[in-house]
Amino acid sequence: MRINKDFFIHYLKEKNNYDILVFEILNFLKIHHVKIDQRFSVIVNQGPGSFSGIRIALSIAKGLEISKKVKIFGYRNSDLKQFDQQNIEKLLKKNLLEKKLIKPIYLS
Repeated sequence: MRINKDFFIHYLKEKNNYDILVFEILNFLKIHHVKIDQRFSVIVNQGPGSFSGIRIALSIAKGLEISKKVKIFGYRNSDLKQFDQQNIEKLLKKNLLEKKLIKPIYLS
């Protein structure tokens, strides 16, 4: 979903379908004509969530950071009432988006 020219939100329709995640990301970028470069940022949910889901999301984000020099940030579900541009901007202003994505929260 395109919010404006600089902000997109994309939810996968099927949960736990990690085989198609990279394909979904590439398809999303192609549809919206988005170029990944140093101005691009990725925001990753750090949990709580499944071990596999969080690790895969972090791995893809780190891959983009290394290969394309994008900025990556992490947040926790408890930090947001709803994932939207206004709430993300509030987290940015409060410095609640973390640049170090080392402490994910897994559901047990």
